[in-house]
Parts: sequence; structure tokens; C-alpha cells
Amino acid sequence: MPFGDSITADTCYPQLLSQEFKSKGHTNFQFVGTNLNDQSCNGAPNVQTEGHGGYLVTFLTTNTPSRTGLGTLSQLQTWAAEKPDLVLMHYGTNDVWSNVATADIMSAYLFVINQFRGQNPNVIFFVSKIISMNPAGCSTCAAGVTALDAAITDAWASTNSTATSPIFIVDQSNAVDTSTQTVDGVHPNIAGATNMADNAYTAVSAQNYF
Repeated sequence: MPFGDSITADTCYPQLLSQEFKSKGHTNFQFVGTNLNDQSCNGAPNVQTEGHGGYLVTFLTTNTPSRTGLGTLSQLQTWAAEKPDLVLMHYGTNDVWSNVATADIMSAYLFVINQFRGQNPNVIFFVSKIISMNPAGCSTCAAGVTALDAAITDAWASTNSTATSPIFIVDQSNAVDTSTQTVDGVHPNIAGATNMADNAYTAVSAQNYF
């Protein structure tokens, strides 16, 4: 399950990742989710994801106040009930953009992970250090991304892994040059999405799950 915000929902990264797995001989997998990613991505196949544009991971922890169109606990529980075997998460861009504290984002990560574990205690998580961003008008975004990525460490993953539900880190922190590989300082173009897919492929394939 590719899981995240618009970087998962509305860029070529998930489609290119699926294409890379298949081109390198991995065919016994299926991307799952309720959102179809069906862009024109150099011939890459359409895939299902749980990517949702505009969503904040910190909004997935509660239904109060109502966050229609931004993420709710009820939605998270619906996604967790799909019981994916592996979740590839790139989340937090909108939280950083909204100047949410790093500690609150990291707390939300663990909440999300535990919701999935409640449905499938064997779920495997690959949590990404998020890509750089430099949107117009956000003077705190670059520092916010740096702070969040500094908290997403192998030590954090190890501490919060279980015997049946490990967490691994995908280092996407330097995957995208915001000046040349995004369309708006945030969302990767085909070059940036290719770099993201390459990094995710390397991280997931190294664990030999499929």
C-alpha cells in the first residue's frame, strides 16, 4: 500500500515504482488502496494507492474536529481494514507546511502504525524521510523538513518495531531537487518521481519480502 498525501496520490512515483519492480523480475505483488493513480508516466502501469491530496498525518488521529478532505481517524481505520502486508509511507509534507511540530508528526506516525497493526499484526512498514520542499510563501518549510527527517532514523524504527511488524526507513531526503525536479517546489516531476521510485525499490527489495 503506497500511503501518503498528494506526493503519493498525484505524482508518478507509485506508478514508476510498480514498473521498476516488474522490470526487475518482481511480479508477485499488487498495490492496494482506494485511490487510482493513473497518470501518463512514461508507460508505467496504473496502480491503486492510499494517497490523498492535502491530507495531514496528524489529522488521522481523531475525528474531532471534523477534517473533511484533510484526513480523519475514520478514514485511517477504513484503510487499515484493507490489511495490507506492506505499507510504504511518505507522509508529513502538509504537516510541515502547516508548521506542525516534529514531535506531533512523529507521534502521529506511531498512531498510524498501531492502527494498521491492530488489523494485521504482521504488517511491514517502510517509512520515508520526506522529500525536500520549497513552496512559495513558506519560510519555515525547509527547516521543518530537515527537522522531521532528522527524527526518522534507524534507531527510531528499531525501537518501534515488533518481532512480527518491523519498520524500515526509506531515505528520500535528497531524492528531489526542488528547483529542477518539481513542478511547484513540492511535487516531483517525472525526474524527481523516478528518483523516489529508485530509492523505494532499493529499500524494499533489500529486505527480500517479494
